Amino acid sequence: MQLNENQKMIRQMARDFAKKKLAPIAAEIDRTAEFPEATVKEMGELGFLGMVVPEQYGGLGGDITSYALVVEEISAVCASHGLTVAAHNSLGCWPINELGTEEQKKRFLPPAAAGQSLLSFGLTEPTAGSDAGGTRTTAVKDGDDWILNGNKMWITNSHYAGALVITAKTDLEAKGSHGISAFIVPTDTPGFTVERKEDKLGMRASDTAPLTLEDVRVPGDLLLGKEGEGFHYFMMTLDGGRISIAAVALGIAVGAYKAALEYAKKREQFGRPIARFQAIEFMLADMATQIEASRLLTYEACRLKDAGEPYAQMAAMAKLHASETAMFVTDKAIQIHGGYGFTREYPVERMYRDAKLCTIGEGTSEIQRMVIGRYELRD
Repeated sequence: MQLNENQKMIRQMARDFAKKKLAPIAAEIDRTAEFPEATVKEMGELGFLGMVVPEQYGGLGGDITSYALVVEEISAVCASHGLTVAAHNSLGCWPINELGTEEQKKRFLPPAAAGQSLLSFGLTEPTAGSDAGGTRTTAVKDGDDWILNGNKMWITNSHYAGALVITAKTDLEAKGSHGISAFIVPTDTPGFTVERKEDKLGMRASDTAPLTLEDVRVPGDLLLGKEGEGFHYFMMTLDGGRISIAAVALGIAVGAYKAALEYAKKREQFGRPIARFQAIEFMLADMATQIEASRLLTYEACRLKDAGEPYAQMAAMAKLHASETAMFVTDKAIQIHGGYGFTREYPVERMYRDAKLCTIGEGTSEIQRMVIGRYELRD
């Protein structure tokens, strides 16, 4: 992948930040599941939280490739931080920038880009996971306002968000995915409640919680885009979000591979480093090959999106391959570490747990295969 000088500079900045600021705390915040407010604020100061926000709204106005490079480098050290950046940019900032009015952009994007508050995305519900069109949250017109009622699940950054993009059914008679709209809902709106943080297997320092909306009154000027187009909007958002998760997964895989390679060079058995045994060498070869394949898919999806070309299928391919590569590589990394890899003394145990989310979030691997297959079967 050929990078320009600006992309190389941004990648190095993210790499240096991750090594200096995130590596010393990654294990501890995983253990405590504490959201890292201080380092998230620093990421805002560096511009990482405004990667996809245009300069006129306080962001870097960067290309998608630069954004993915940042997510990859951060995730290679601490995937919880990587997921925080990914969800904020692709699920929070992007739909507002892409679909919002000028007033909405001026209100919500500058504080988000500066890291003063995060943005989030409320799509999944207790009964609407892979079937995202099965939304049961409702929005009923009341004068110039909308009254929202419902529940959302697995919402990233929710306790630290200033606002969320929420999907709700505005045409209660419409069937399936029809009649859904999107709203920007400030988190301080009466009736809006962020519930207790989830106790998760991995990505433990990333904030994830359910939401409850009870008669939440949203002004009409916070309808995002056109009424009834919500399903189309969140499909667009998820297409871009899949690039983000591919970058997170790629970063996890790279981090685990580097840890395994370093360990294999230093660990001696039978009088020589274990890297010199063919069994280990073959593992490392397979890990490196899968990582490079994931990298090519991920950055090809970035290239297509940057060029304004159709990228949805490539994004699904990248997300599918990179997430399953992350599972494969972290598994092999633990195997190479042997008994040490099964303990929290080494980071590969944490990376193994973190990797699993990548095969679920932004559409499971099974959903990605459905998306890819449908593109292949189109006339």
